[in-house]
Amino acid sequence: MVTPNPRHAIRLSGHAYPWDCNGDPAFADRVRDHGLEWVTLAAAYHSTRAATPLHPGRQLVDAHSAALYRPVRDVWRRLRPIGASWLPEPDPFGQAARGLRRKGLKVSAWIVLTHNTRLGREHPDVSVINCFGERYPYALCPAQEEVRDYAATLAAEALHDVEVDAVSLEACGQLGLVHLSHHEKTDDAWTPLAQRLLSVCCCAACRSAWSARGLDAIEVVAALRAAVRSGGDLTPETSALVLAARQQAADQLRAAVLQLVREKQPTAEVTLHGHPDPWATGASPGLTPTAAADVAAVLVPCWPVGPGSYDLVERAAEFGSVDAYLTVLPPAGADAVVAHGQRLVAAGADRISLYHLGLAAAWRQPLFTQLVAALSGGRS
Repeated sequence: MVTPNPRHAIRLSGHAYPWDCNGDPAFADRVRDHGLEWVTLAAAYHSTRAATPLHPGRQLVDAHSAALYRPVRDVWRRLRPIGASWLPEPDPFGQAARGLRRKGLKVSAWIVLTHNTRLGREHPDVSVINCFGERYPYALCPAQEEVRDYAATLAAEALHDVEVDAVSLEACGQLGLVHLSHHEKTDDAWTPLAQRLLSVCCCAACRSAWSARGLDAIEVVAALRAAVRSGGDLTPETSALVLAARQQAADQLRAAVLQLVREKQPTAEVTLHGHPDPWATGASPGLTPTAAADVAAVLVPCWPVGPGSYDLVERAAEFGSVDAYLTVLPPAGADAVVAHGQRLVAAGADRISLYHLGLAAAWRQPLFTQLVAALSGGRS
């Protein structure tokens, strides 16, 4: 059996939504009984339909839109979030965060930035567009200055007038083709290379960024289309310049968000959802050369049980501190979860994020306790 890496105490945190905590007086005690000291709590989140199997007052929450789980104040421009009208509390995150901290738990504010289908549909000019002119309304493009301003304000408002111990930034960069939307019917339609090409945003702001680097935007779009159809790729020079433009936008987005986060919560450490593949898009977008140095840790997606996840942690560890994100839910087999966590630590993870405290049914809740115990009780 693989044993945890003895070099570091392992910080473990469980993810949760505000509705898991509010109205359930047993929630915080259940978290503490697992041996966990940290809760990563959603403050701004995309749409979802979530089970609440252990909540005493409900079994489901239909969060039909991306929302800010705080009061929506009059500080917004054209891009404006909505509050969580499907919940009874006026400040769901604030209420939950304060309640958890009163119980002695530490709270990390989980903020999803550029993933908002409602805004993408209402303002298609700021959404990602592929080389065939097809919009991805769930994806707001970081190359758009308006999107960067919105994301920074969203982070600041999530943290306004509430104390937290840390901040976790999801979708702080480029979203692309893959999206687990309602009744998705795109599985196995494209090769990994074609998915990468179809994830290159071709909006006006991205085309301007290419032109500033000496590329002909019309030619780049044509080359992308041809490559998707033929199974080929861009030339190495074009590919490098397109990636550089994307990374510049990601760096600008992150800088704007971190500036306001640190103004609101100067002592809170920041974790960035990211991926060592610079072309990765989605909730954990590709890391730029300077990204990891700006934050305390990089969270990488490790839900699949197998060598791919361990290799991902090893690659991410070259950037700095790694927070491995694993699930106790299907498709992970309950009999494999604990060993999976151990192997992630052995691969170099010094933090583990567990998904998901509220979604896990009663028969999966013991896995949290088992993971804490198996990882040598390493909590910080």
